[in-house]
Amino acid sequence: MFRTRGGKRRGAGRKRKGPRPRVAHSTRPVLKRRFPVHATVRMREDVCGLRSVDCFRALKRAFITANARAGFRVIHFSVQTNHVHFVVEAEGKKELSRGMQGLNVRMAVALNRLMKRRGKVFADRYHAVILRTPAQTARAVHYVVNNRRHHAPERVAAGWRDPFASAEAALERPRTWLLAQCASRER
Repeated sequence: MFRTRGGKRRGAGRKRKGPRPRVAHSTRPVLKRRFPVHATVRMREDVCGLRSVDCFRALKRAFITANARAGFRVIHFSVQTNHVHFVVEAEGKKELSRGMQGLNVRMAVALNRLMKRRGKVFADRYHAVILRTPAQTARAVHYVVNNRRHHAPERVAAGWRDPFASAEAALERPRTWLLAQCASRER
């Protein structure tokens, strides 16, 4: 007898919709503590620009507070108009998940309080890429701290440092070998 309802089948599940596809709800890969992660969170369209002094101050407090959580550290960040990039370290998959959830809650509370609004702040769940090689890690760190050059190259002069990113110095000293290698090359 053929089943017509339930079970795994092609095309099942929540469909991606909207102008941008959503982050897939697939199982996240296993994370070992020696690998840093490049994570990105996108804001909803009704959340105003994040590149203001007040928004940045509130977000940076959230980043620093998130670092107090055991097993999770924000090392680099870049705040853009409608999204934020991070390079983070976590002791494992569970610590990454809990750390990003805590960070997202802190950012949402801070932004809602600042903007005198209620409700959702993030457009989707966070997107994460595990950085496994020195070259991949160096490219990710460069991309994150220089992200404004990617989004608005016509407004950026040579030698300019983004005040809304951790371009001058990491938020916290890296503990993974891959990120420590990137930090030693920059000096």
